[in-house]
Amino acid sequence: MRKQEKASLSIMKIICVSVILILLSGIGTLAVNAGTTKMIDVRIILQNGYEMSVMTSKEKVSDILEEKNIILKENQKVIPALDELVKDGTVIKITDKSYNEVKISEVSKQGVEASIDELMKNYSPITEKIVVEQVEVPFETITKNVAGNSNDTQNKVIKNGQNGLKEVTYKVKYQNNVEIEKIVLAEKVIREPVNKIVQVNKKVTSRGSSVDRTNTQVTSYNGGRWSYSASEFDLLCAITAQECGSSYNGALAVITTACNRAESAKWARNGRDPLNQYKAKGQFCYSIDNHWRKRLNGNYPSHVAQAVKDALNGKRNHGYLSFRSAGKHSGTYIGGNVYF
Repeated sequence: MRKQEKASLSIMKIICVSVILILLSGIGTLAVNAGTTKMIDVRIILQNGYEMSVMTSKEKVSDILEEKNIILKENQKVIPALDELVKDGTVIKITDKSYNEVKISEVSKQGVEASIDELMKNYSPITEKIVVEQVEVPFETITKNVAGNSNDTQNKVIKNGQNGLKEVTYKVKYQNNVEIEKIVLAEKVIREPVNKIVQVNKKVTSRGSSVDRTNTQVTSYNGGRWSYSASEFDLLCAITAQECGSSYNGALAVITTACNRAESAKWARNGRDPLNQYKAKGQFCYSIDNHWRKRLNGNYPSHVAQAVKDALNGKRNHGYLSFRSAGKHSGTYIGGNVYF
C-alpha cells in the first residue's frame, strides 16, 4: 500500500509541475506577443480645426475612426479615404465634401510625374482687380467722290485724321499673377476721333452702259442749248432717280416734265432750263427733302442717266407740266406717278 501511495504522490507531483510549466509558458507567450504588437502615432484633424494625437494598433482609416468613436456626417469626407491604410505620422483630416484635395498625378504617358508645385497652380486662389485704362479710338477715312473731266484719278486729303481717346474700366481676374479673364464694365470717351476726309476726282462714266456722263452739252428739240457740267448732270440724274428711278420710262417722264416747264411761259419764273426747274422751291424733291443726296456721285441706275441724256437731246414721252405720286388722282400713270 505504501508503495502505491508513494507512486500516486509522485505522479501527482509530476502533473502539478507540468501544469505549472504550461501556465508559465503561456504567460510568457502572451508577454512576448504583447511586446511585439505594432503601435502607430497618427494625428486626427476635425472639421472645426481641433487636432488630436492618438496611438493605435489599427492601420485602416475607418478602423481608427471607429476606435475613437468618430462618425462622419453626410456632408463630410475624410482624407485619406476610409479604406486606405495609414502609417506612423499620418494625418487624418475630416473636411467638407466640397474641399478640393491636391494629389500627385499619376505618371503620364511619357513617364514624367507632375510635381506638387505644378498641381498647386490649378488650386491657387483667384483675385479680382478693377483696372482703368486709356485706349485709342481709331479715326475713319471718308472718301468723297467728285466728278471731273480728268482721265486720271486724283486723291486730295481735305482733312487729316486724328485718333480719339476713351477711358475703359475693366474687371480683371488673376490666378498665379496671370490674367485669366477681362470684362469691360464701362467706357467713357475723353476725346472724339477726327475722321480723315479724302477727295477723289474721277471721270464720270455710266455703270453697265455706254453713256458718257461728261459729254452733257446737248441741244433741246427746239434748238435751245442747255450746257451742264459733269457735276450738274450728276445732280439732274440724282433728282430724277429720287422722283422715279424704277424704269427708263418713269425717269424719262420726270425729266420730261422739267423740260416742258423750261419751255413753258407759265413756268418761266422758275428758270429756262430743267435743272433750275428742279431747284424751284416747293416743286420737286430737291427743295422738299434731302433723300436725293444719297444718289449723288453716280448712285443711280444707268437707265436714269440715259433717260436724262435723251430728254436733254429732245426726247419726250408726254406733254404734261405736273405730276404727283400715284393715288386716287386722274391723269396718265407712268412709272408710279400720275401726270396731268
